[in-house]
Amino acid sequence: MGGNARTDIAASLTAMLADVFTLYLKTKNVHWHLSGQHFRDFHHMLDDQGGQLIAMTDAIAERARKVGGTTLRSVGHVARLQRLTDNDADFVTPEDMLAELKSDNEQLIRIMREVHELTAEHRDFASTSLIEGWIDEAEGRVWFLFESGHRN
Repeated sequence: MGGNARTDIAASLTAMLADVFTLYLKTKNVHWHLSGQHFRDFHHMLDDQGGQLIAMTDAIAERARKVGGTTLRSVGHVARLQRLTDNDADFVTPEDMLAELKSDNEQLIRIMREVHELTAEHRDFASTSLIEGWIDEAEGRVWFLFESGHRN
């Protein structure tokens, strides 16, 4: 893998890491503020999803470093790189919260697939393999969020 590939992969992983941190915080925001008749079930589901997201962060940052790059240094750095949008609203309905998280996870899947294409193109098999597992986890989160917010 050449120097340009290493630079591109590290930068893509770092930007993806910013999105994962953003989604983690949004997931915890919903976890902390959701209310309603299904509170307990949603609270536990979102705690599990937040755990999946935070577990990804160290591996992403370490891959960026292993390929020779740097990674996030601050919350401000996250804010400059994130592509997922924040939601600072005082109140959002439970249905809208779950729908927004579903959409954000779908966007993260698209981002991960783009990074996957880059790492596969440059034969970075370790990064490619990690991303495949994270895509599967994100698809599971989307499924759970869809089913939880789905009205029969």
